[in-house]
Amino acid sequence: MMIFSALVLVLLPEMMNMIPRATCRTSDPLPFVHKQYQSGDFIVVDILSQIYIFYTMINFRKHPSKELFVDVVVMTPMYQHILALEFAIMEINRDPSILPNHTLGFHIYNTYFDPCWTYRASLELFFTKGQFIPNYNCDAQNRPIAVIGGPSSDIYLNMANILSLFKMPQVIHGSAPEIRTKEQAAFYQQMLPNIDAQYKGISKLLLYFTWTWVGMLLVDNDSGEMFQHTFVPMATQSGICFDFIERFPKSVYTNNIIELVETGLKMYKVIMRSNATAVVVHGEFGNMINLRFLSTILKYNDFSLWKKGKVWIMTPRMGFTSIPFQRYGDLVFLHGALSFAIHSEKVLGFHQFVQSKNPILEKEQSFIKIFWENAFECSFSTSVVEQEDGTSCTGEEKLEDLPTSVFEMDMTGHSYNLYNAIYVVAHALHDFHSSIMKYRAGYLETKEKPFNQHLWKLNHFMRKISFNNSAGQKIQFNENGELETGFDIINWITFSNLSFKKVRVGSIHFMDSQEKMLTTDKDGIVWPSRFNQTQPFSLCNGKCHSGYSKIKIEGKLFCCYDCLRCPEGKISNRKDMDECFQCPEDQYPNEKNNFCLPKVITFLKYKETLGTVLATFALFFSLVTVGVLWIFIKHQDTPIVKANNQNLTYALLVALLLSFLCVLLFIGQPNKVTCVLRQTAFGIIFSVAISCVLAKTIIVVIAFMATKPGSKMTKWVGKRLGTFMVSCCSFIQIKTCVIWLIMSPPFLDADMKSIAEEIILECNKGSAFMFYCVLGYMGFLAIVSFSLAFLARKLPDAFNEAKFITFSMLVFCSVWLSFVPAYLSSKGKYMVAVEIFSIIGSSAGLLLCIFSPKCYIIVLRPDLNNKEFLKSKTTD
Repeated sequence: MMIFSALVLVLLPEMMNMIPRATCRTSDPLPFVHKQYQSGDFIVVDILSQIYIFYTMINFRKHPSKELFVDVVVMTPMYQHILALEFAIMEINRDPSILPNHTLGFHIYNTYFDPCWTYRASLELFFTKGQFIPNYNCDAQNRPIAVIGGPSSDIYLNMANILSLFKMPQVIHGSAPEIRTKEQAAFYQQMLPNIDAQYKGISKLLLYFTWTWVGMLLVDNDSGEMFQHTFVPMATQSGICFDFIERFPKSVYTNNIIELVETGLKMYKVIMRSNATAVVVHGEFGNMINLRFLSTILKYNDFSLWKKGKVWIMTPRMGFTSIPFQRYGDLVFLHGALSFAIHSEKVLGFHQFVQSKNPILEKEQSFIKIFWENAFECSFSTSVVEQEDGTSCTGEEKLEDLPTSVFEMDMTGHSYNLYNAIYVVAHALHDFHSSIMKYRAGYLETKEKPFNQHLWKLNHFMRKISFNNSAGQKIQFNENGELETGFDIINWITFSNLSFKKVRVGSIHFMDSQEKMLTTDKDGIVWPSRFNQTQPFSLCNGKCHSGYSKIKIEGKLFCCYDCLRCPEGKISNRKDMDECFQCPEDQYPNEKNNFCLPKVITFLKYKETLGTVLATFALFFSLVTVGVLWIFIKHQDTPIVKANNQNLTYALLVALLLSFLCVLLFIGQPNKVTCVLRQTAFGIIFSVAISCVLAKTIIVVIAFMATKPGSKMTKWVGKRLGTFMVSCCSFIQIKTCVIWLIMSPPFLDADMKSIAEEIILECNKGSAFMFYCVLGYMGFLAIVSFSLAFLARKLPDAFNEAKFITFSMLVFCSVWLSFVPAYLSSKGKYMVAVEIFSIIGSSAGLLLCIFSPKCYIIVLRPDLNNKEFLKSKTTD
C-alpha cells in the first residue's frame, strides 16, 4: 500500500505596496503553520498554511537595520481557499472510486509576497524536512507528486523556474502566466479557459452596453503587458477606444510609503477625472485591496471626484480581498461592478463543512486559530494581561454572522477553481497509477523501478482527463490544455453592513456562435447608486441621434466624433450610425431624415382638378371640331367650302378631332395598351394634320400660279395632289412609328426617383431617340408649312387662306417650341400634363385660326358666301 502526498503550493498575491517587507535569507527558517490530517489508517503529509499570512513591521523607517515582526495578519476572505482545498481532499479520500486504498495529503507554503521566498519554498520540496540540503531527501513517503500554484501569475513563474528543473507536475488555478520556455510549458496545467475567448467576452460585454469609450487599469507585470498587447487591438477592431491605460503601482522594496500612496492616488485621479464611465480592470487577486484603499483616500482627498460613478469590469483574476484595517471601510466603490468568473456550480456539502469548523476542536496548531482571531477580533491567548486588552475567543462564534467582506460562506469562483484543481490531480493520479499497474503486470522485470521516477508523466494524464465533479459540472481540457468551460458575469451588490452579494447576471459560452456567445439579464443588473438605476453611458461624446451620421474629428480617436445631418434623400434610423443610407425605392425619407415613409403611387387622374380640366378641354374642342365638320358638310355646296379643297378640309378636321380625343389616352392609370398607343397615335395623327395643312398651303400657291396666263401649273391643281401629299408625309411618320414599336416600344414603368415622395406610374418611351425623331419630323413639316404659308400670306384672300395658315402654324410652332423646355423641366404627372396641354393648344390653334373665319362667314354672314363676293375680293 502506498501514500500519495500532493504538495499544494498556494502563493500569495501582491497586496499593499505601502507595506515594507523583510528580506529573505537562506539561513532563515521557512515559517509555517503545521496541521495534522488523518484519513483511515494513513497519515497525510503536513499542511503549511501560511498562505494567507503576512508580517508587518513597525519603526522600519526609524530603524532600517532592524526587522521587527510584531503582528500576524490574515486576509480573511482568502481563508476559504484552504477550506476548499481541505474539503476536496476529504471528499477524494472518502471516495473509493478515485484513489482506492490510497490517501491524498497536502502541504501549504507561503511566499510572503517575495520572489526569494517563492524560490525557497520551491526548493524546500526536494529537501529532507527541516534540512536545507540541496538535492538530498531521504523521506520517500513525503515527496510531492504535484504542485498547485496561484493565484498570482508572478508567483507561478518564479516557482516554475525551480520546479521545471525537477520535472515536477504543476497545476495553476489562478492567473494565467506567460510561459517563457518550452520546459516550463511541458510540466504545467492551467485551470483556465482559452485566454483569447476571455478577451472576446469582455469586448462582447462592452459592445452589448455600447460602452465604446472606456478606460483600462492593469497590473504592472508580464501578465498586464500580455493583456494590453492582445486585448487592446482586439477591442479596437470591434470599435472600442481607450481614454487611458493606467497601471497599479508596481511593487518595489522601499520604505517610502508616502511616495507609493501618492503614486497610487495620482493614478486613481486620472481614472476618476476621465469621462469614460466603464473601466476594465485587469489585476491580480490582491489588487482589490488597492482599489478599496485608493477609493477611501480619494473620499477625503477630493470628494467631488469620489462622487463620480465608475463601472468596474473586472477580469477573472480579480477577487475580493481585504486586510484588517480596511474592515470598517465602506464598499461603495464596488457597488454595481461587473466581473468575469470561471463558470462554477454550487458544491453540495461545502456550506455545512465550513460551519463545522471550530478552532477549539483542533488538536494541532493550525491556521484556523489565526484566522479566527483576525475574523472575530478576539484572542486565544491565555495571558491574563492580553485578555484584559481585548476579547477572548470562545470558539462559539458563528462564521455566518461575519459580513461577506470578511468571510463568504458560499464557495467563491477562485475556491471552486482550486477545488477542481485538486480533483484534476487526483483523477490524473488514478489514471496514471492504473497505467503503471497494467504495465507492470505485462513486464515483471520493471517492478523494482521506483514509482516516483514516472511522476513527471502526470501532466500528460491531466490533459486527457474528463470527469463530472460533485457539483455536476464536466471538467475536461481541449487539445491546447485549456479548460473547456465558459465564464459567468457577476454583478456586485454591496450593503451598508459591509456585506456584498454576487449575482450571476449573464454568461459567456465559447462553444456557441459569435452572435449567441453572450447572454445576459440586462434588466436584472444593479448599477452604481450614482446612476439612479439607469444604464450608464461610456462614450467620448453624446450619441448622434437618428437623422444624423458620425463624422470624424481630426486629431482624435475614432470613438470621438461630431454629428452631421443626413443629406437629402438619405436617413439614419438608429443612433450613432457611421453613414446615412438610402430608403428602399418604394419609400422616401421624412423631414427629420430618421424614418422612411411609403411613396404614393401617382398618375394623372380624371378625378383630380388638373385631369378634369384637361379632359374637359379635350372633349370641348372635340365637340367644337365635330361642329365645324358638321357645318362644312352641311354647307359643302357653298363657294367658300368648295374653294378650300373639301377632302383636305375634312381630313384635317378628322385629324384634329382624333388629336383632341387621343388626349384621353394620357389621362388615367396607364397600362400596356395605352402606353403603346399614346405616342404613336399622337405622332401619326399630328403628322396627318400637319400634312393636310402643308398640302392646303401648296395647293393655294399652285392654284394662284395656275391663274396666270400661259402657266403650266394648271395640271397640278386638283384633288390628287392633296391626297398624294398627305399620303406621302403620313407614310413616313407611320413607318417611323413602326420601327419604334419594333426596336424599343413604349412600356409601362414606375419612376421612383424623379419625385422623392411619389412613385410615378408612367409610360416609358422605350427609345427616347425615336420619340424625338417623331417630334422632329412633325416639327419639320410644321416649319415647311409655316415657311410656305408665310411666303404666300399676301396672295389675294379670294383664292387662298395663306394668312390664316401662317398664323395657325405660328401658334403651332410656338406651342411645341415651348413644349420642349417645359417638358424636360417637369416631373411626374405634370410632364404628362405639359404634353396634353401642347396637344390641345396646338390642335386648338389650327382649328381656330384656320376654320373660325370660314365658320363666321358660313354661319353668321351667309350673304358673303357667294361667288360675287369672292370675285370682288379678287378684284380688290
